[in-house]
Amino acid sequence: MLNTEVYISVDVEASGPCPPAYSMLSIGACLVGNSEASFYAELRPISEQVVAEAIRVVGKPLEYFTKNGREAKAVVGEFEEWIKSVSRGRSPVFVGFNAAFDWAFVNWYFHTYLGRNPFGIGPLDIKSYFMGLMGVSWEDRRSSRIPDMFKGPAVQTHNALDDAKSQSQMLEKMLKYVQGRREESE
Repeated sequence: MLNTEVYISVDVEASGPCPPAYSMLSIGACLVGNSEASFYAELRPISEQVVAEAIRVVGKPLEYFTKNGREAKAVVGEFEEWIKSVSRGRSPVFVGFNAAFDWAFVNWYFHTYLGRNPFGIGPLDIKSYFMGLMGVSWEDRRSSRIPDMFKGPAVQTHNALDDAKSQSQMLEKMLKYVQGRREESE
C-alpha cells in the first residue's frame, strides 16, 4: 500500500438493486489493515420499494429501518467526517467485494445529500483484483471459490460492518501475497 492512499472497505445492505428506486438500509466500513477503525449506521428508507430476496438477506423488515434508521443526510455527513479522520490527509480508496453494487449506493447518497463523494469517481473491486491476481475466470471470482489462504477470521453475515471487515481481511491477504511474490522475484 502506498503512503499517499488509504484503503477503506465498505459494504452496504439495501432493499433492492439500485438507488434511488431502492434504499441503502445500512452501511459498514473499516480501514484495511485496521478493521477496528470502523463506521456503522442504519438508515431510514428513502423508498417503500423492496425486493423480497434483498430484505430476506438483510434479515430485518423495512419497518425496522423506518423506525430505527437515521436520516440519510446525517449518516453520510458523519461517514464523510469519519473518512476524513481515518484518512489523515491521504486519499481514501473505496474497496468493495462486488464494489459496483455498494459503490452505486454510496456514490448516489453522497452526491444527493452532500453534493460530493470523498472517494472520488471510482472503487477498487476485490473480485476483479482477485481475478487479475490469479488469472481466473469471471465465474471463479465468487467468494465461495476464493481460496481460504485469502480469507481472514471475520465471516460475512450480511451485517454491513461484519462484511466490510471480512472483505478488508481478504484484500489484506491478497496484498501480502503480491508483496511476497515481489520479494521472491527480487
